[in-house]
Amino acid sequence: MWFKQLTAYPMPKKPEKKQLDEMLGGSWFGPCLGLDWFAEGFTQPTPYTDMAVADADGHYLVALKREEKVLPSAAIKEILEEKINNIKNAEGRDVGSKEKRELKEKIIDDLLPRALTRSSRTHAILTDGWLLIDNAAPNKAEKMLAKLREALGGLEAKQPVTRQSPSSLMTNWLLAGEAQGNFKIGSDIVLRGSGDIAPVIKIKDKDLTDNDVVQHARNGMTVAEMNLQWHGLDFVLTDKMTLKSIKYLDVLTELPERDGCDGYNFWYTSQIIMTRYLTDMLTELLGYLGGWNQQ
Repeated sequence: MWFKQLTAYPMPKKPEKKQLDEMLGGSWFGPCLGLDWFAEGFTQPTPYTDMAVADADGHYLVALKREEKVLPSAAIKEILEEKINNIKNAEGRDVGSKEKRELKEKIIDDLLPRALTRSSRTHAILTDGWLLIDNAAPNKAEKMLAKLREALGGLEAKQPVTRQSPSSLMTNWLLAGEAQGNFKIGSDIVLRGSGDIAPVIKIKDKDLTDNDVVQHARNGMTVAEMNLQWHGLDFVLTDKMTLKSIKYLDVLTELPERDGCDGYNFWYTSQIIMTRYLTDMLTELLGYLGGWNQQ
């Protein structure tokens, strides 16, 4: 599978595969039953294994599954109003706020065991030096990290805080009219001003070296997001050190096909290619950001 977004944590020591399989197996997903609102646990990351870890040349793919009950608020409100009206008509009295809350809680308890569920999966790769999570939303990435730490009894993965901020680096690249090394500036950007109500400017499909774009930075705005290319990758780098809208050029995605891979071999080769490109890109980017902040 090809990650479409990314939060990357520095991880000095990669757990052993056997340890991962055993410990994550102890936090296996079970369905959401009874009065539970949700259930969460690790599950098979690919169709090609029934274990918690799918190993592609030392790049360990894992998956956290979450199942949630779905109770439409409109349906609860309709049932509650019907019960309130029945009490008014039968007993000739108004229903107070406390009784309304109790009625609502009972309605929810009655509906929960029969409620529909929706499920989602968050994938992550544990590889040498990095924990890569297929999500740029801070709460979901942190949830995966927290569940891994809980299952493993701890995991040495740190917050991705660099000596120079990504916003500062991207702003410097915009002012210079070019990025460094193997990076190239793309065509989309988000700039943010300062103040209590900071203005935000979003620009798409434009030459970012044009004077009218660069002038925003000269006027004191900073880059919050910038579209960049690096070899076969196209992505948006954010000021939170996350990646969004990752695209892989055909030169990468077609490599397994050209090698005649299908099924398991296609997944295996694709994961190796993706992981190596992402980690090589992050390593070069980290160099321009001055390395990790050790504080």
